[in-house]
This record gives sequence, C-alpha cells and structure tokens, in this order.
Amino acid sequence: MRNKNFWKGFAAAVAVMVVVTFGGGALVHRGVVPLDWLPDGLARIAKTNILLDYLEENYVDEFNSRMAEELMYTGLAAGAGDTYTYYLSAEMMAQQTEKNSGHFVGIGVDVTVNEEGYCQIVSVTAGGPAEAAGIQTGDVIVEVDGESVDGVDANEVVSRIKGEEGTEVALGVRRGEDILTLTVTRQDIQVTTVEGRMLEDGIGYISISAFRENTYDQFREALDALLAEGMEGLVLDLRDNTGGLVPTAYEIGEELLPEGTMVYTLDKEGNRKDLVCDAQYLDLPLVVLVNGYSASASEILAGAIQDTGRGELIGTQTFGKGLIQRLYTLSDGSGINVTIQKYYTPNGTSIHGVGLTPDLVVEQPEEGGEDLQLAAALSRMAEKMN
Repeated sequence: MRNKNFWKGFAAAVAVMVVVTFGGGALVHRGVVPLDWLPDGLARIAKTNILLDYLEENYVDEFNSRMAEELMYTGLAAGAGDTYTYYLSAEMMAQQTEKNSGHFVGIGVDVTVNEEGYCQIVSVTAGGPAEAAGIQTGDVIVEVDGESVDGVDANEVVSRIKGEEGTEVALGVRRGEDILTLTVTRQDIQVTTVEGRMLEDGIGYISISAFRENTYDQFREALDALLAEGMEGLVLDLRDNTGGLVPTAYEIGEELLPEGTMVYTLDKEGNRKDLVCDAQYLDLPLVVLVNGYSASASEILAGAIQDTGRGELIGTQTFGKGLIQRLYTLSDGSGINVTIQKYYTPNGTSIHGVGLTPDLVVEQPEEGGEDLQLAAALSRMAEKMN
C-alpha cells in the first residue's frame, strides 16, 4: 500500500511538472494522468485546454477560441447567481471606468440608430465641441474622416469618432437634402449629473441623476448657488437615479444628514463597517422625491434621510437594491464586478428586494402631464416652512 501511494504521488508530481512546464496537459489529454490526480488549480487549467483542443480540432466550422474564452469568464462570474456580479472585457472595463469618472473625451453628442441603419444625433451637449462645430440634433452621420459609414456597426462608428483630446475628426452629416462636412475638435467633456434651480417661495430644487466622481462638486455648486439666492427649504429629486458610487452619495449625505450612521454594511464574515456623518449639515426643511428607478446609492441616501427623520420621502416604492459591489481590475485590462457587502439603513433595515416606502405615496401618470410628485413635495415643503 505504501509503494502504491508512493508511485501515485510520484506520478502526480510528474504531471504537475508537465502541466507547469508545457502549459498544456497532453498527458492528461491522452489519459496517462487522470485529472483527479492534479491539484484543483492545475486540473482546471488542464481541463480547459483539453476542451479547447477538442473544439479547435473537431468543431465543424471555424471555432473562435477568443470568444469562447471571454464567454467562459462571463459564465464563471455568472456562477455566483447574482445579477450584480459579472465579468467585464477590457473594452467594457474601460467604458465602466469612464462612466464612473463622470467625464469623457469626445465631441459631446448622443446618437441612436435610425431606420436606415445610420447613427443619428439625438442630443448635443450645450457648450460642447459638436455644438461649436455646428452639429445639430437630427443630423445623420454618413462619413467619418472622409470614409463612408454605410453598413458600419454603430459601435464601430462611435469608436471612430472617439480619439485623443485635442485631435480633430471630420464628420459628414446629412441634414435634410444637404451633406455637410463639419470638423470637430475632441475635448474632455464633463457629464452633468446635477441640476439645481429656485422654485417658488424660497424652495430650492436639486436633481441628481447618478452618483459619479464629479457629482459631489456639481451638487456643492448647485447648493451654494441656491443658498446665495436665499433658499429656505430643499426638494432633492432622486427619481430615476439608479445609483453609482457610494462614496459620492456619502459625501452628499454629509451635507444633509445629522451626526451619526448614514449606512452600515456587513461582509461575508459578518464584519460591520459604518459610514458616519459629522455634526455639520444644512439644517433646512428637506423633502426627497423617489420612484421605482431610485436604486442602490440613491436608496442609501434616501433611506438615511428617512430613518434619521431628517426629511420625508414622496413618490413611489424604490427599486430595492441593498447590495454593494467592488470592481476589480485584472492586468490585461479586463475586470470583475463582485457583490462584496449587504447594506442596512441606520435603523438596521435591509431594503434588498423590497425598497423604501415613501412617507407620502404619490403616483405619477405614465402619459406625463403635470408633475404630481413635485407638486406634492412643494405642498409639503410649504407646510414645513410655515
């Protein structure tokens, strides 16, 4: 028995050396060394290579091994069974990083694909390079740098338009019956996630569409402007805000919340971490607008305002995302977004799958018209201020 175990161990050691040295698993492939003789990590490598070999050698059509590997990584993350845990290719990772930053290098337009398959401008950033070059909403992009984009995928067209800051791109656009060639200088464009304005009777209004790296600075600027105009109460609009960066939501929370825990998290080991606000905050009447698309970081802020009694929520039940993710970057530029914590409102409530129930439920008609939720917020604010 001792001899048998010795030779089995010796064979496994040789197999490990082969796999490590040659990066393959030919002996495993031929059945000379069983997969279960290898350590788990090496067994996975060997098994993956075997499956790839079978596909590359025997699949009836051309086999795209690169795509297969990307889908394999996608499936690995999907194995967690969590919508918010997923793999990102290098390209997707770059897009996510750009999105989180709150700014990008480009020309300042949003496009959609029209019935002809061309990219059509649906909005132009005010004060951006595209506007300065004369590009208008409704223009259809037919050329990029003198080359036709007829039949070119929309993502490829957008990729051609992008480039280094300070460089130029010539766009051929169709406007009515005319074809115009307009040269645009690419610039670093700040995405606006905060809008503020004074409403009636000293009531200020700030809308936050997402929490990005630059959102706090925009919020602080809007808040200061309203205070300078004599704001006596604030309506904070978090409707359709699907979340974003928790640290940014926390920064804004510190401006609005009294001293104490804004939110706390628990990880897989049960370790608790509190985000605590200090005693300095804007002590004005506060009402928050929410709806079914208010999620994640916006629910953290709204939940803290409700639990601490700092303000009231008006609108409809929020989305109910009570999980926090971390984005890990790999050396090849790809990454993985992993749910690492569950969060709880100051009163210890998990809103995951449930959402926040407004203090005053007000439905908004789907067909549009008057903003009934904002009207209710103004009415409630007037009561608070009197």
